[in-house]
Amino acid sequence: MILQVNQIENIVQATILPEEASLANADLFKEEMITLIAEGAKLIMVSFENVNYIDSSFLGSLVVALKYAMPRKTDIYLVALKPDVRNLLTLIRMDKVFKIFTSYDKAMETFHL
Repeated sequence: MILQVNQIENIVQATILPEEASLANADLFKEEMITLIAEGAKLIMVSFENVNYIDSSFLGSLVVALKYAMPRKTDIYLVALKPDVRNLLTLIRMDKVFKIFTSYDKAMETFHL
């Protein structure tokens, strides 16, 4: 298990546990995300609070999860990114694809059930 999940109705708070989001755990992340979406989550807030490093294979899994989520009307928000991770996502324009927030609370303020 790569995600620590806290579910409140159809809103999921999923914290990535490892410090490195990389090829070693990208497939497991993708599987866990798809399972959450298939189980009916309408919003998944993925916290990167523990993540110091992210690689392209993990980013690919994040995009696969988003592609699976979109036709199912599920939103994926990214929260609590450390500066290096956020800078990388901005550099490759992933900040245009994902909604990024500083915390779960800030993300919840924008979600309308």
